[in-house]
Amino acid sequence: MGLFNRRGNTAAAGTGTAPAHQYTEYHTNRRPPMGQWFRTVWLDLLTMVVLGAVGLGVYYAPPAPTRSFPVYFQDGEIVYPQFAYPLRKNIIPIWLAAFLASIIPIFIMACMQIRIRSFWDFNNAVMGLLYALINAAVFQVFLKWLIGGLRPHFLAVCKPRIPEVGVDGVTGLLNTGNGLRQIMYTRTICSGDTKEINDSLESFPSGHSTAAFAGLVFLYLYLNAKLKVFSNYAPHMWKLTALYAPILGATLIAGSLTIDEYHHWYDVVAGAIIGTMFALSAYRMMYASIWDFRFNHVPLPRGNMRGFHYGFSGEDGWGEAVATRKAGWGEGEGMATGAPFDAAHGAMGGAGGGLRGILNGGNHNGATHNTHKVEGVV
Repeated sequence: MGLFNRRGNTAAAGTGTAPAHQYTEYHTNRRPPMGQWFRTVWLDLLTMVVLGAVGLGVYYAPPAPTRSFPVYFQDGEIVYPQFAYPLRKNIIPIWLAAFLASIIPIFIMACMQIRIRSFWDFNNAVMGLLYALINAAVFQVFLKWLIGGLRPHFLAVCKPRIPEVGVDGVTGLLNTGNGLRQIMYTRTICSGDTKEINDSLESFPSGHSTAAFAGLVFLYLYLNAKLKVFSNYAPHMWKLTALYAPILGATLIAGSLTIDEYHHWYDVVAGAIIGTMFALSAYRMMYASIWDFRFNHVPLPRGNMRGFHYGFSGEDGWGEAVATRKAGWGEGEGMATGAPFDAAHGAMGGAGGGLRGILNGGNHNGATHNTHKVEGVV
């Protein structure tokens, strides 16, 4: 059977009836065979490798544009002292920022499985985290390469040497640059290390900030869903503290870049926006909701899964895929209450079809082979 053969609903030859669908057995809390797991994620893994290769290629490429910049006014004063800071070591190196944004969330997600005990929840959490981190990284390296900008220490690593080639007889000014009154120059006047100069021309956006917010905002969303912080009951204060600890960490990582003069504030803000954007997108791809407290903890399946149920109780129920036991959560009872402006208004199964209308899929004749069931919904 070919890997790329399409399995349609065509009638079986000579019978006039549709052949049986091809299914993947799917149990929410059970670890599948390695082959079955690989069949569901191989395209993701391949995409990650390709994106990683593209990102590294762009990262190591020299800056694309030729940039003009002023150095001195005619009286010798530095035009932009904000680009004349000394080169210092990062307080938090980029490798450490990426490590903290990936390993800490994975470690916490793994610890949560002590209570959740769901293979597919852990799979979706880790894969979603990697979605956010890798896509955000590639997004920002392209911006650095094509847009970039001068880092705060650009002039220090450039070490400009402006040649004295004489005075213009009309203006009386040194005729060594370009632009108005020849005060603009390109990197050809730099005498510093080529690698440092290339890096100092790629300030926007901040890669540290992008990685930190992509990974730690994703962790924030995961903690909110699994601890049910914004939910149908009033939790204890420690949950709010735990929820915002990742945001504090991301902000500290990003803010450190303005202290060691590696980035301007707008580089940091742009990186935070990019990272947050990919964290939100990746989480929604892997879970049923971002903010609706009733099912933002529900990992989504992939493909034509037989035996997948949006049930809220039992061995394979999603009602127990949380790390709290308050208000009936973790016991298949926490989703019995709706809230205004959620995906359905009122109690589950109320106006608009409730959760049944949101999660049911397939045909309307109730055929088991093509419907995602919702158990316990009336």
